Amino acid sequence: MKKLKSYEIRKMWLDFFNSKGHEIIPSASLIPVNDPTLLWINAGVAPLKKYFDGREIPNNRRMANAQKSIRTNDIENVGRTARHHTFFEMLGNFSIGDYFRKEALEWGFELLTSPQWFGFDIEKLYFTVHPSDQESKQIWHRLGVPLDHLIELEGNFWEIGEGPCGPDTEIFFDRGEKYDPQGLGTKLLIEDIENDRYIEIWNIVFSQYNAEAGKDRSEYRELPSKNIDTGMGLERMACVMQEVETNYETDLFLPIIHKTEEITGVKYTGQMAFKVIADHVRSVVFAVADGAVISNEGRGYVLRRILRRA
Repeated sequence: MKKLKSYEIRKMWLDFFNSKGHEIIPSASLIPVNDPTLLWINAGVAPLKKYFDGREIPNNRRMANAQKSIRTNDIENVGRTARHHTFFEMLGNFSIGDYFRKEALEWGFELLTSPQWFGFDIEKLYFTVHPSDQESKQIWHRLGVPLDHLIELEGNFWEIGEGPCGPDTEIFFDRGEKYDPQGLGTKLLIEDIENDRYIEIWNIVFSQYNAEAGKDRSEYRELPSKNIDTGMGLERMACVMQEVETNYETDLFLPIIHKTEEITGVKYTGQMAFKVIADHVRSVVFAVADGAVISNEGRGYVLRRILRRA
């Protein structure tokens, strides 16, 4: 595994998918355009919904981006855990009716394990799939993933509110027994136990359905074409590749933490307050830069709440 700075991870991601014929899409504003279902852009796929649901056809059916995102549903966990954030960057690659499982997994494996790219040791990676998705399991195994590193989980179905969704395969990095004091091993994944050993670094979604409010999953409509939607959190990937304890010790947060030390005269030793300030300052700065205004309603009230918490 290479040791990379955050900007190098982002660049390597975009360079890789550009080499596979993807158009590199600039990050959209955090403020959604013509999408009343969202208060904020909350995932890499959010600005591309119009392509996934068939309203528009893209110039290139293969796309990749590094999308600014905000999610506030877990705001009370920010600072308490190693990896919850309000603002984050999502690295994504997308196929709109072009390639599907085979290419998505083969390229994913290449990007992760090739010495030319991220260079992960396959023994450090674990892969989960939906029980109905035996094809993905077979592809991963054919590429070289040991069977005991392939786990079937009912939870491998991705959806966040309305919009594109489908079965997925998640990829985890094993940080080792040091982060597993009870020696539970893959039970941590199987039983979905919060832990610091197995860090999810990538989610590859086989986007086949459109989630609709008030409807059961069995009633979701098939999308006009089979699509690929993936997401890799830059903050988590930086934590893994920079070999630090939490996301807050990466080069994405340390400059803010060091400035907070300078202003307060207090030394950072992992305190929650430093983490909350670092996360929330990032969120407010990026949101205001994209045109959000602090107010008493809507997204402006969300910013006000974030600022008060910091």
